[in-house]
Amino acid sequence: MKQPVIRALGLQEYEPVWRAMQDFTDSRDASTADEIWFTEHHSVFTLGLNTAPEHLLAPGDIPVIQVDRGGQVTYHGPGQLMIYPLIDLRRAGLGVRELVTALEQSVVDLAADYGINAASRSDAPGVYINGIKLASVGLRIRRGASFHGMALNVDVDLEPFSRINPCGFKDPEITDFARLGADNKLAVVRDKLLPHLLRHLRMDQALSSLSLAGVPTSLQRPA
Repeated sequence: MKQPVIRALGLQEYEPVWRAMQDFTDSRDASTADEIWFTEHHSVFTLGLNTAPEHLLAPGDIPVIQVDRGGQVTYHGPGQLMIYPLIDLRRAGLGVRELVTALEQSVVDLAADYGINAASRSDAPGVYINGIKLASVGLRIRRGASFHGMALNVDVDLEPFSRINPCGFKDPEITDFARLGADNKLAVVRDKLLPHLLRHLRMDQALSSLSLAGVPTSLQRPA
């Protein structure tokens, strides 16, 4: 099996990254290496396929985009680490539930490294601290491969979450690593999260030769 490609994309507008994930998924074949993209986005609300209109309360000046992932409405913005696993699930021998669990458990393990007791929930995907949400998960599977992924709050403005019912829940409490006394730098959190994520995805053989790749051609801006 080819080593996965790990990309650090930096701060990106949401829609070009979403379209690039779609294009990657539609064009990949059996020989295409899996990729994991880390990024953060300019402020945006995204509406999953199951979003009820009443859960978008008052978006104000923040753009709203209807997307093709599962789940309901959520917010993405600077200071939030986005983890996008672009994985051939059939080749990897992973089911959708196993992928969700791998994403969630990687954050649970990372939180434990900071002395924080986090957990997933059977009734709502994501990672929680005493019922307060730290990370959310929303995926799409197409042609046997995954895209979209997980949003981990590192050091993010939480006010926009008050403009929606995040993931369909009214008045949920939201937190981030900075408020919990953990690292508040996305690159630091990314590098500490990655070994946990690769282990749960059964890709930890990549750790011995891992290096971060750059931005894919489809996202590169003309000079």
